[in-house]
Amino acid sequence: MASDTNHFLIGGGVASLAAATLLIRDAAVDGRSICIIEQSDVLGGSLDGAGTMAKGFSTRGGRMFEKNFRCTFDLFDTFPSVDDPSITVSEDIRTFNEQVVSNADCRLVRNGRKIADRHSLKLTWADKAAMLRLMMASEKSLDGRTIESWFRAEFFQTNYWLLWATMFSFSPWHSLAEMRRYMRRFIHLFPGLTRLRGVLRTRYNQHDSLILPMHDWLAARGVQFRTGLAVTDIGIEGDLAARRVTSILLDNGEVIPVRGRDRVYLTLGSMTDASSLGTNHVPPTQTDTPGPAWRLWQKLAKENEGLGNPTAFCGQPEKTAWHSFTVTLDNSEFLEYMERFSGNESGTGGLVTFVDSGWLMSIVVFHQPHFRGQPSGATTLWGYGLTGDRRGDYTQKPMYEATGSEILTELAGQLRLEDSQRRWFDGAKVIPCRMPFITSQFMPRKQGDRPPVRPEGAENFSVIGQYCEQPRDCVFTVEYSVRSAWQAVHEMTGQIPPPPPVVRSNRNLPVMLRAARQMLKG
Repeated sequence: MASDTNHFLIGGGVASLAAATLLIRDAAVDGRSICIIEQSDVLGGSLDGAGTMAKGFSTRGGRMFEKNFRCTFDLFDTFPSVDDPSITVSEDIRTFNEQVVSNADCRLVRNGRKIADRHSLKLTWADKAAMLRLMMASEKSLDGRTIESWFRAEFFQTNYWLLWATMFSFSPWHSLAEMRRYMRRFIHLFPGLTRLRGVLRTRYNQHDSLILPMHDWLAARGVQFRTGLAVTDIGIEGDLAARRVTSILLDNGEVIPVRGRDRVYLTLGSMTDASSLGTNHVPPTQTDTPGPAWRLWQKLAKENEGLGNPTAFCGQPEKTAWHSFTVTLDNSEFLEYMERFSGNESGTGGLVTFVDSGWLMSIVVFHQPHFRGQPSGATTLWGYGLTGDRRGDYTQKPMYEATGSEILTELAGQLRLEDSQRRWFDGAKVIPCRMPFITSQFMPRKQGDRPPVRPEGAENFSVIGQYCEQPRDCVFTVEYSVRSAWQAVHEMTGQIPPPPPVVRSNRNLPVMLRAARQMLKG
Protein backbone atom coordinates (compact mmCIF):
# COMPACT_ATOMS: atom_id res chain seq x y z
CA MET A 1 0.00 0.00 0.00
CA ALA A 2 1.39 3.38 -1.02
CA SER A 3 0.14 5.89 1.55
CA ASP A 4 0.06 6.70 5.26
CA THR A 5 -3.73 6.37 4.93
CA ASN A 6 -4.94 3.01 3.69
CA HIS A 7 -8.51 2.18 2.72
CA PHE A 8 -9.72 -1.38 3.31
CA LEU A 9 -12.97 -2.37 1.62
CA ILE A 10 -14.51 -5.60 2.93
CA GLY A 11 -16.49 -7.34 0.18
CA GLY A 12 -16.00 -7.09 -3.56
CA GLY A 13 -19.55 -6.19 -4.62
CA VAL A 14 -20.69 -3.06 -6.40
CA ALA A 15 -20.77 -1.05 -3.14
CA SER A 16 -17.05 -1.57 -2.52
CA LEU A 17 -16.17 -1.01 -6.16
CA ALA A 18 -18.20 2.20 -6.10
CA ALA A 19 -16.50 3.39 -2.90
CA ALA A 20 -13.07 2.74 -4.41
CA THR A 21 -14.04 4.70 -7.52
CA LEU A 22 -15.34 7.67 -5.54
CA LEU A 23 -12.25 7.71 -3.33
CA ILE A 24 -10.04 7.99 -6.42
CA ARG A 25 -12.24 10.12 -8.66
CA ASP A 26 -13.62 12.63 -6.16
CA ALA A 27 -11.51 12.42 -2.99
CA ALA A 28 -8.11 12.34 -4.78
CA VAL A 29 -7.04 9.13 -3.02
CA ASP A 30 -4.12 7.23 -4.53
CA GLY A 31 -5.56 3.96 -5.88
CA ARG A 32 -2.53 2.08 -4.60
CA SER A 33 -3.72 2.76 -1.03
CA ILE A 34 -7.00 0.91 -1.60
CA CYS A 35 -7.40 -2.81 -0.90
CA ILE A 36 -10.60 -4.74 -1.69
CA ILE A 37 -11.00 -8.10 0.07
CA GLU A 38 -13.53 -10.54 -1.42
CA GLN A 39 -14.46 -14.04 -0.22
CA SER A 40 -15.19 -15.43 -3.70
CA ASP A 41 -12.81 -15.74 -6.61
CA VAL A 42 -14.52 -13.04 -8.68
CA LEU A 43 -15.57 -9.47 -8.08
CA GLY A 44 -19.05 -8.07 -8.51
CA GLY A 45 -21.02 -9.70 -5.73
CA SER A 46 -24.57 -10.33 -6.94
CA LEU A 47 -23.86 -8.78 -10.35
CA ASP A 48 -22.46 -11.91 -11.94
CA GLY A 49 -22.37 -13.44 -15.40
CA ALA A 50 -20.00 -16.00 -16.89
CA GLY A 51 -19.73 -19.24 -18.83
CA THR A 52 -19.06 -20.82 -22.20
CA MET A 53 -21.07 -22.50 -24.92
CA ALA A 54 -19.57 -25.85 -23.92
CA LYS A 55 -20.63 -25.63 -20.28
CA GLY A 56 -23.44 -23.11 -20.53
CA PHE A 57 -23.68 -19.49 -19.50
CA SER A 58 -25.01 -18.46 -16.10
CA THR A 59 -26.23 -15.39 -14.30
CA ARG A 60 -27.95 -15.65 -10.95
CA GLY A 61 -30.13 -12.61 -11.65
CA GLY A 62 -30.11 -8.93 -12.48
CA ARG A 63 -31.21 -5.62 -11.03
CA MET A 64 -33.61 -3.14 -12.61
CA PHE A 65 -32.55 0.39 -13.58
CA GLU A 66 -34.56 3.52 -14.21
CA LYS A 67 -33.85 7.12 -15.09
CA ASN A 68 -33.92 8.44 -11.50
CA PHE A 69 -30.94 6.37 -10.33
CA ARG A 70 -28.86 9.53 -9.97
CA CYS A 71 -25.97 8.01 -8.01
CA THR A 72 -25.66 5.05 -10.36
CA PHE A 73 -25.61 7.03 -13.59
CA ASP A 74 -23.16 9.55 -12.14
CA LEU A 75 -20.83 6.71 -11.09
CA PHE A 76 -20.98 4.83 -14.39
CA ASP A 77 -20.24 7.98 -16.35
CA THR A 78 -16.70 7.40 -15.03
CA PHE A 79 -15.92 4.23 -16.99
CA PRO A 80 -15.44 3.67 -20.73
CA SER A 81 -17.93 1.24 -22.27
CA VAL A 82 -16.59 -2.26 -22.89
CA ASP A 83 -17.43 -2.11 -26.61
CA ASP A 84 -16.85 1.56 -27.41
CA PRO A 85 -14.33 3.37 -25.18
CA SER A 86 -15.35 6.70 -26.72
CA ILE A 87 -18.56 6.61 -24.65
CA THR A 88 -19.17 5.88 -20.98
CA VAL A 89 -21.06 2.95 -19.51
CA SER A 90 -23.95 5.26 -18.62
CA GLU A 91 -24.09 6.59 -22.18
CA ASP A 92 -24.10 3.03 -23.48
CA ILE A 93 -27.05 2.14 -21.22
CA ARG A 94 -29.01 5.14 -22.48
CA THR A 95 -28.17 4.40 -26.13
CA PHE A 96 -29.08 0.72 -25.78
CA ASN A 97 -32.45 1.55 -24.22
CA GLU A 98 -33.23 4.00 -27.00
CA GLN A 99 -32.62 1.16 -29.46
CA VAL A 100 -34.29 -1.64 -27.48
CA VAL A 101 -37.33 -0.11 -25.79
CA SER A 102 -39.26 -1.96 -23.08
CA ASN A 103 -42.91 -2.33 -24.06
CA ALA A 104 -44.06 -5.77 -22.89
CA ASP A 105 -47.21 -7.27 -24.38
CA CYS A 106 -46.97 -10.64 -22.64
CA ARG A 107 -46.28 -10.08 -18.95
CA LEU A 108 -48.91 -12.57 -17.75
CA VAL A 109 -49.71 -15.99 -19.20
CA ARG A 110 -52.41 -18.45 -18.10
CA ASN A 111 -53.22 -21.83 -19.63
CA GLY A 112 -50.44 -21.36 -22.16
CA ARG A 113 -51.90 -18.11 -23.54
CA LYS A 114 -51.60 -14.40 -22.87
CA ILE A 115 -54.15 -13.28 -20.31
CA ALA A 116 -56.77 -11.22 -22.15
CA ASP A 117 -56.93 -8.56 -19.39
CA ARG A 118 -53.14 -8.50 -18.81
CA HIS A 119 -53.05 -4.70 -19.14
CA SER A 120 -55.63 -4.22 -16.38
CA LEU A 121 -54.53 -4.13 -12.74
CA LYS A 122 -57.82 -5.69 -11.54
CA LEU A 123 -57.79 -3.67 -8.33
CA THR A 124 -60.98 -3.19 -6.32
CA TRP A 125 -61.84 0.07 -4.59
CA ALA A 126 -60.89 -1.56 -1.29
CA ASP A 127 -57.45 -2.40 -2.75
CA LYS A 128 -56.97 1.12 -4.04
CA ALA A 129 -57.96 2.63 -0.70
CA ALA A 130 -55.49 0.35 1.13
CA MET A 131 -52.70 1.37 -1.26
CA LEU A 132 -53.43 5.08 -0.72
CA ARG A 133 -53.46 4.63 3.06
CA LEU A 134 -50.10 2.86 2.82
CA MET A 135 -48.59 5.64 0.74
CA MET A 136 -49.60 8.15 3.43
CA ALA A 137 -48.61 6.08 6.46
CA SER A 138 -45.42 6.90 8.35
CA GLU A 139 -42.64 4.36 8.06
CA LYS A 140 -42.25 4.23 11.83
CA SER A 141 -45.84 3.04 12.19
CA LEU A 142 -45.05 0.04 9.95
CA ASP A 143 -42.20 -1.35 12.07
CA GLY A 144 -42.06 -5.12 11.81
CA ARG A 145 -45.26 -5.42 9.77
CA THR A 146 -45.76 -7.65 6.74
CA ILE A 147 -47.51 -6.83 3.47
CA GLU A 148 -50.16 -9.48 4.13
CA SER A 149 -51.05 -7.78 7.42
CA TRP A 150 -52.25 -4.71 5.50
CA PHE A 151 -54.10 -6.04 2.44
CA ARG A 152 -57.08 -8.34 2.01
CA ALA A 153 -56.34 -11.90 0.88
CA GLU A 154 -58.01 -11.13 -2.47
CA PHE A 155 -55.42 -8.43 -3.19
CA PHE A 156 -52.79 -11.13 -3.75
CA GLN A 157 -54.82 -12.57 -6.65
CA THR A 158 -54.94 -9.29 -8.59
CA ASN A 159 -52.97 -8.64 -11.75
CA TYR A 160 -51.35 -5.74 -9.89
CA TRP A 161 -49.85 -8.02 -7.26
CA LEU A 162 -48.73 -10.62 -9.82
CA LEU A 163 -47.00 -7.90 -11.84
CA TRP A 164 -45.52 -6.20 -8.78
CA ALA A 165 -44.39 -9.36 -7.00
CA THR A 166 -42.68 -10.94 -10.00
CA MET A 167 -41.08 -7.68 -11.15
CA PHE A 168 -39.56 -6.82 -7.75
CA SER A 169 -39.56 -10.29 -6.06
CA PHE A 170 -41.87 -9.39 -3.19
CA SER A 171 -43.81 -12.01 -1.23
CA PRO A 172 -46.79 -11.41 1.08
CA TRP A 173 -44.66 -12.01 4.22
CA HIS A 174 -42.11 -9.35 3.26
CA SER A 175 -41.69 -5.89 4.76
CA LEU A 176 -44.65 -3.55 4.47
CA ALA A 177 -42.31 -0.61 5.04
CA GLU A 178 -40.20 -1.64 2.06
CA MET A 179 -43.28 -1.99 -0.15
CA ARG A 180 -44.26 1.55 0.86
CA ARG A 181 -40.78 2.79 -0.09
CA TYR A 182 -41.06 1.10 -3.48
CA MET A 183 -44.50 2.59 -4.12
CA ARG A 184 -43.32 6.09 -3.30
CA ARG A 185 -39.92 5.79 -5.02
CA PHE A 186 -41.23 4.28 -8.27
CA ILE A 187 -44.69 5.84 -8.53
CA HIS A 188 -43.66 7.45 -11.84
CA LEU A 189 -43.39 3.93 -13.32
CA PHE A 190 -46.94 3.03 -12.26
CA PRO A 191 -48.68 3.99 -15.55
CA GLY A 192 -46.34 1.67 -17.48
CA LEU A 193 -46.35 -1.19 -14.96
CA THR A 194 -48.23 -3.67 -17.14
CA ARG A 195 -45.74 -3.14 -19.99
CA LEU A 196 -42.52 -2.57 -18.00
CA ARG A 197 -42.23 0.88 -19.57
CA GLY A 198 -39.50 3.01 -18.04
CA VAL A 199 -37.42 0.02 -16.94
CA LEU A 200 -33.86 0.26 -18.27
CA ARG A 201 -31.48 -2.61 -18.97
CA THR A 202 -27.78 -3.02 -19.67
CA ARG A 203 -26.57 -4.20 -23.07
CA TYR A 204 -25.09 -7.41 -21.66
CA ASN A 205 -25.44 -9.13 -18.31
CA GLN A 206 -24.50 -6.78 -15.51
CA HIS A 207 -21.12 -8.34 -14.85
CA ASP A 208 -20.00 -7.77 -18.42
CA SER A 209 -21.65 -4.35 -18.72
CA LEU A 210 -20.91 -2.90 -15.27
CA ILE A 211 -18.38 -4.86 -13.24
CA LEU A 212 -15.73 -5.48 -15.92
CA PRO A 213 -15.31 -1.78 -16.84
CA MET A 214 -15.22 -0.86 -13.13
CA HIS A 215 -12.56 -3.49 -12.45
CA ASP A 216 -10.43 -2.41 -15.41
CA TRP A 217 -10.60 1.26 -14.40
CA LEU A 218 -9.68 0.52 -10.78
CA ALA A 219 -6.92 -1.94 -11.69
CA ALA A 220 -5.33 0.64 -13.98
CA ARG A 221 -5.08 2.95 -10.97
CA GLY A 222 -3.34 0.46 -8.74
CA VAL A 223 -6.21 -0.78 -6.58
CA GLN A 224 -5.29 -4.09 -4.91
CA PHE A 225 -7.80 -6.94 -5.20
CA ARG A 226 -7.49 -9.83 -2.78
CA THR A 227 -10.01 -12.48 -3.81
CA GLY A 228 -10.70 -15.92 -2.37
CA LEU A 229 -10.27 -14.59 1.17
CA ALA A 230 -13.09 -14.30 3.71
CA VAL A 231 -12.94 -11.84 6.60
CA THR A 232 -13.77 -13.76 9.78
CA ASP A 233 -13.48 -10.97 12.33
CA ILE A 234 -12.98 -7.24 12.69
CA GLY A 235 -11.26 -5.95 15.81
CA ILE A 236 -13.17 -2.95 17.20
CA GLU A 237 -12.01 -1.08 20.29
CA GLY A 238 -13.86 1.62 22.23
CA ASP A 239 -17.52 2.34 22.96
CA LEU A 240 -20.44 4.30 21.51
CA ALA A 241 -18.69 7.55 22.36
CA ALA A 242 -15.67 6.67 20.22
CA ARG A 243 -14.66 3.37 18.63
CA ARG A 244 -12.21 2.28 16.00
CA VAL A 245 -11.42 -0.73 13.88
CA THR A 246 -7.94 -1.94 14.85
CA SER A 247 -7.54 -5.16 12.88
CA ILE A 248 -8.95 -7.35 10.11
CA LEU A 249 -8.69 -11.15 10.46
CA LEU A 250 -8.75 -13.30 7.32
CA ASP A 251 -9.67 -16.97 7.05
CA ASN A 252 -6.06 -17.86 6.13
CA GLY A 253 -4.95 -16.68 9.58
CA GLU A 254 -3.53 -13.36 8.40
CA VAL A 255 -4.15 -10.34 10.61
CA ILE A 256 -4.16 -6.97 8.86
CA PRO A 257 -3.44 -4.11 11.29
CA VAL A 258 -5.52 -0.94 10.91
CA ARG A 259 -3.50 2.03 12.06
CA GLY A 260 -3.62 5.80 12.38
CA ARG A 261 -5.64 7.38 9.59
CA ASP A 262 -6.61 4.08 7.89
CA ARG A 263 -10.27 3.65 6.96
CA VAL A 264 -12.44 0.51 6.72
CA TYR A 265 -15.63 0.11 4.66
CA LEU A 266 -17.68 -2.92 5.71
CA THR A 267 -20.16 -4.72 3.46
CA LEU A 268 -22.29 -6.66 5.95
CA GLY A 269 -24.49 -9.57 4.80
CA SER A 270 -25.01 -10.74 1.24
CA MET A 271 -28.15 -11.66 -0.66
CA THR A 272 -26.24 -14.21 -2.76
CA ASP A 273 -24.25 -15.72 0.10
CA ALA A 274 -24.45 -19.55 0.21
CA SER A 275 -25.71 -19.73 -3.40
CA SER A 276 -25.29 -23.07 -5.13
CA LEU A 277 -25.43 -24.14 -8.79
CA GLY A 278 -26.69 -27.31 -10.44
CA THR A 279 -26.53 -28.83 -13.92
CA ASN A 280 -28.82 -30.47 -16.43
CA HIS A 281 -28.73 -33.62 -14.31
CA VAL A 282 -28.05 -32.42 -10.76
CA PRO A 283 -30.12 -29.90 -8.74
CA PRO A 284 -28.37 -27.18 -6.73
CA THR A 285 -27.22 -28.13 -3.25
CA GLN A 286 -29.61 -26.96 -0.58
CA THR A 287 -27.17 -25.04 1.60
CA ASP A 288 -29.22 -22.69 3.74
CA THR A 289 -26.62 -22.09 6.45
CA PRO A 290 -25.41 -18.48 6.47
CA GLY A 291 -21.99 -18.12 4.84
CA PRO A 292 -18.99 -15.93 5.71
CA ALA A 293 -20.67 -12.58 4.97
CA TRP A 294 -23.52 -13.31 7.37
CA ARG A 295 -21.33 -14.94 10.02
CA LEU A 296 -19.12 -11.86 10.12
CA TRP A 297 -22.12 -9.58 10.64
CA GLN A 298 -23.57 -11.89 13.31
CA LYS A 299 -20.30 -11.84 15.22
CA LEU A 300 -19.87 -8.07 14.99
CA ALA A 301 -23.49 -7.37 15.96
CA LYS A 302 -23.23 -9.68 18.98
CA GLU A 303 -20.06 -8.02 20.25
CA ASN A 304 -20.71 -4.38 19.29
CA GLU A 305 -23.80 -2.30 20.03
CA GLY A 306 -25.45 -0.43 17.18
CA LEU A 307 -24.40 -2.70 14.30
CA GLY A 308 -27.86 -3.99 13.51
CA ASN A 309 -29.70 -7.29 13.75
CA PRO A 310 -28.65 -9.71 11.00
CA THR A 311 -31.01 -12.44 12.23
CA ALA A 312 -33.95 -10.31 11.11
CA PHE A 313 -32.75 -10.84 7.54
CA CYS A 314 -30.98 -14.21 7.43
CA GLY A 315 -32.92 -16.09 10.10
CA GLN A 316 -35.65 -17.59 7.89
CA PRO A 317 -34.17 -18.85 4.60
CA GLU A 318 -37.43 -20.64 3.79
CA LYS A 319 -38.92 -17.15 3.38
CA THR A 320 -35.99 -15.53 1.56
CA ALA A 321 -34.95 -18.21 -0.96
CA TRP A 322 -35.80 -18.47 -4.59
CA HIS A 323 -34.41 -20.32 -7.53
CA SER A 324 -33.22 -19.09 -10.91
CA PHE A 325 -31.91 -20.79 -14.02
CA THR A 326 -30.01 -19.84 -17.16
CA VAL A 327 -30.52 -21.73 -20.42
CA THR A 328 -27.98 -21.81 -23.26
CA LEU A 329 -29.18 -22.97 -26.70
CA ASP A 330 -27.11 -23.38 -29.86
CA ASN A 331 -30.03 -22.24 -32.03
CA SER A 332 -32.50 -19.38 -32.28
CA GLU A 333 -35.69 -21.40 -32.82
CA PHE A 334 -37.03 -20.99 -29.29
CA LEU A 335 -36.19 -17.28 -29.37
CA GLU A 336 -38.13 -16.87 -32.61
CA TYR A 337 -41.06 -18.82 -31.15
CA MET A 338 -41.14 -16.56 -28.06
CA GLU A 339 -41.09 -13.46 -30.26
CA ARG A 340 -44.18 -14.73 -32.08
CA PHE A 341 -45.85 -15.91 -28.87
CA SER A 342 -45.24 -12.70 -26.93
CA GLY A 343 -45.50 -10.14 -29.70
CA ASN A 344 -42.17 -8.68 -28.58
CA GLU A 345 -38.77 -8.75 -30.20
CA SER A 346 -36.22 -10.27 -27.84
CA GLY A 347 -35.11 -7.75 -25.24
CA THR A 348 -38.21 -5.57 -25.47
CA GLY A 349 -40.63 -7.70 -23.47
CA GLY A 350 -38.94 -8.47 -20.19
CA LEU A 351 -40.50 -10.97 -17.81
CA VAL A 352 -43.13 -13.45 -19.00
CA THR A 353 -44.88 -14.87 -15.92
CA PHE A 354 -46.90 -18.09 -15.90
CA VAL A 355 -49.46 -17.16 -13.27
CA ASP A 356 -50.91 -20.67 -12.89
CA SER A 357 -47.47 -22.24 -12.45
CA GLY A 358 -46.95 -23.91 -9.10
CA TRP A 359 -43.53 -22.30 -9.02
CA LEU A 360 -44.87 -18.94 -10.26
CA MET A 361 -42.25 -19.28 -13.00
CA SER A 362 -41.10 -16.27 -15.02
CA ILE A 363 -38.67 -16.17 -17.94
CA VAL A 364 -36.81 -13.47 -19.86
CA VAL A 365 -35.50 -13.90 -23.40
CA PHE A 366 -32.71 -11.36 -23.49
CA HIS A 367 -31.60 -9.18 -26.31
CA GLN A 368 -28.88 -11.31 -27.86
CA PRO A 369 -26.02 -11.72 -27.18
CA HIS A 370 -26.40 -11.41 -23.42
CA PHE A 371 -22.85 -12.57 -22.70
CA ARG A 372 -19.81 -11.10 -24.41
CA GLY A 373 -18.46 -14.57 -25.24
CA GLN A 374 -21.75 -15.75 -26.72
CA PRO A 375 -21.48 -16.65 -30.43
CA SER A 376 -23.86 -15.41 -33.11
CA GLY A 377 -26.90 -17.65 -33.51
CA ALA A 378 -26.86 -18.88 -29.92
CA THR A 379 -29.64 -17.99 -27.48
CA THR A 380 -29.56 -17.45 -23.73
CA LEU A 381 -32.57 -16.98 -21.49
CA TRP A 382 -33.06 -16.61 -17.76
CA GLY A 383 -35.90 -17.50 -15.45
CA TYR A 384 -36.85 -17.91 -11.82
CA GLY A 385 -39.55 -19.30 -9.59
CA LEU A 386 -40.85 -16.98 -6.90
CA THR A 387 -42.61 -19.89 -5.15
CA GLY A 388 -40.12 -22.63 -5.89
CA ASP A 389 -40.84 -24.35 -2.59
CA ARG A 390 -44.11 -25.60 -4.11
CA ARG A 391 -44.53 -28.61 -6.37
CA GLY A 392 -44.19 -28.07 -10.09
CA ASP A 393 -47.08 -28.86 -12.41
CA TYR A 394 -45.08 -31.16 -14.69
CA THR A 395 -42.19 -32.26 -12.49
CA GLN A 396 -44.21 -32.88 -9.31
CA LYS A 397 -41.37 -31.65 -7.11
CA PRO A 398 -40.22 -28.36 -5.57
CA MET A 399 -38.03 -26.27 -7.83
CA TYR A 400 -35.03 -26.60 -5.53
CA GLU A 401 -35.11 -30.37 -6.12
CA ALA A 402 -35.35 -30.01 -9.92
CA THR A 403 -32.46 -30.57 -12.31
CA GLY A 404 -31.92 -28.26 -15.25
CA SER A 405 -33.59 -30.75 -17.61
CA GLU A 406 -36.63 -30.98 -15.32
CA ILE A 407 -36.91 -27.19 -15.30
CA LEU A 408 -37.06 -27.26 -19.11
CA THR A 409 -39.81 -29.88 -18.88
CA GLU A 410 -41.75 -27.52 -16.62
CA LEU A 411 -41.20 -24.59 -18.98
CA ALA A 412 -42.30 -26.60 -22.01
CA GLY A 413 -45.44 -27.63 -20.13
CA GLN A 414 -46.31 -24.07 -19.14
CA LEU A 415 -46.00 -23.04 -22.80
CA ARG A 416 -47.97 -26.12 -23.93
CA LEU A 417 -45.20 -26.99 -26.41
CA GLU A 418 -45.75 -29.97 -28.68
CA ASP A 419 -43.22 -32.79 -28.90
CA SER A 420 -41.81 -31.42 -32.14
CA GLN A 421 -41.26 -28.02 -30.51
CA ARG A 422 -39.57 -29.50 -27.45
CA ARG A 423 -36.74 -30.58 -29.72
CA TRP A 424 -35.63 -26.94 -29.67
CA PHE A 425 -34.20 -27.78 -26.25
CA ASP A 426 -32.07 -30.68 -27.53
CA GLY A 427 -28.50 -30.06 -26.40
CA ALA A 428 -29.54 -27.21 -24.08
CA LYS A 429 -27.25 -26.39 -21.17
CA VAL A 430 -29.25 -25.44 -18.09
CA ILE A 431 -27.65 -24.10 -14.90
CA PRO A 432 -30.13 -23.87 -12.03
CA CYS A 433 -29.26 -21.83 -8.95
CA ARG A 434 -30.55 -21.78 -5.37
CA MET A 435 -30.13 -18.53 -3.44
CA PRO A 436 -31.29 -18.94 0.15
CA PHE A 437 -30.97 -15.26 1.07
CA ILE A 438 -31.83 -13.51 -2.20
CA THR A 439 -34.79 -11.56 -0.75
CA SER A 440 -33.41 -11.31 2.78
CA GLN A 441 -33.25 -7.52 2.52
CA PHE A 442 -37.06 -7.53 2.11
CA MET A 443 -37.77 -9.23 5.44
CA PRO A 444 -39.82 -7.28 8.01
CA ARG A 445 -37.56 -5.02 10.01
CA LYS A 446 -37.65 -2.62 12.90
CA GLN A 447 -35.72 0.57 13.47
CA GLY A 448 -32.15 -0.36 14.36
CA ASP A 449 -32.14 -3.69 12.50
CA ARG A 450 -30.05 -1.99 9.82
CA PRO A 451 -27.09 0.04 11.08
CA PRO A 452 -26.54 3.55 9.72
CA VAL A 453 -23.79 4.07 7.16
CA ARG A 454 -21.74 5.68 9.93
CA PRO A 455 -22.54 3.76 13.12
CA GLU A 456 -22.61 5.71 16.37
CA GLY A 457 -19.10 6.48 17.59
CA ALA A 458 -17.42 5.04 14.49
CA GLU A 459 -14.26 7.03 13.90
CA ASN A 460 -12.61 5.07 11.10
CA PHE A 461 -15.22 2.70 9.70
CA SER A 462 -18.55 2.71 7.91
CA VAL A 463 -21.13 0.22 6.64
CA ILE A 464 -22.10 -0.05 2.96
CA GLY A 465 -24.26 -2.25 0.75
CA GLN A 466 -27.82 -3.53 1.01
CA TYR A 467 -28.12 -3.84 4.79
CA CYS A 468 -27.41 -0.35 6.04
CA GLU A 469 -30.12 2.23 6.64
CA GLN A 470 -30.64 4.95 4.02
CA PRO A 471 -33.86 6.94 4.32
CA ARG A 472 -36.30 6.79 1.37
CA ASP A 473 -34.21 4.65 -0.96
CA CYS A 474 -35.04 1.05 -1.93
CA VAL A 475 -33.00 -2.11 -1.43
CA PHE A 476 -32.47 -4.78 -4.12
CA THR A 477 -31.18 -2.05 -6.45
CA VAL A 478 -27.71 -1.05 -7.62
CA GLU A 479 -28.66 2.48 -6.65
CA TYR A 480 -28.94 1.55 -2.98
CA SER A 481 -25.43 0.08 -2.92
CA VAL A 482 -23.89 3.00 -4.82
CA ARG A 483 -25.66 5.56 -2.63
CA SER A 484 -24.32 3.85 0.51
CA ALA A 485 -20.78 3.99 -0.89
CA TRP A 486 -21.15 7.66 -1.77
CA GLN A 487 -22.47 8.53 1.70
CA ALA A 488 -19.67 6.55 3.34
CA VAL A 489 -16.90 8.23 1.34
CA HIS A 490 -18.49 11.62 2.04
CA GLU A 491 -18.54 10.99 5.79
CA MET A 492 -15.18 9.25 6.04
CA THR A 493 -13.13 11.70 4.00
CA GLY A 494 -14.98 15.01 4.14
CA GLN A 495 -13.58 15.58 0.64
CA ILE A 496 -16.69 14.98 -1.47
CA PRO A 497 -20.27 16.31 -1.29
CA PRO A 498 -23.07 14.08 -0.03
CA PRO A 499 -24.93 11.96 -2.60
CA PRO A 500 -27.73 13.64 -4.54
CA PRO A 501 -31.08 13.28 -2.78
CA VAL A 502 -33.49 10.53 -3.72
CA VAL A 503 -35.87 11.74 -6.42
CA ARG A 504 -39.22 12.02 -4.64
CA SER A 505 -41.65 11.23 -7.41
CA ASN A 506 -44.48 10.99 -4.88
CA ARG A 507 -44.20 14.80 -4.45
CA ASN A 508 -44.43 15.49 -8.18
CA LEU A 509 -48.03 16.50 -8.96
CA PRO A 510 -48.09 15.53 -12.68
CA VAL A 511 -46.56 12.15 -11.79
CA MET A 512 -49.17 11.56 -9.10
CA LEU A 513 -52.01 12.55 -11.42
CA ARG A 514 -50.84 10.09 -14.09
CA ALA A 515 -50.55 7.34 -11.49
CA ALA A 516 -54.03 8.15 -10.16
CA ARG A 517 -55.52 7.94 -13.65
CA GLN A 518 -53.93 4.50 -14.15
CA MET A 519 -55.22 3.32 -10.78
CA LEU A 520 -58.75 4.54 -11.56
CA LYS A 521 -58.65 2.64 -14.87
CA GLY A 522 -57.34 -0.44 -13.04
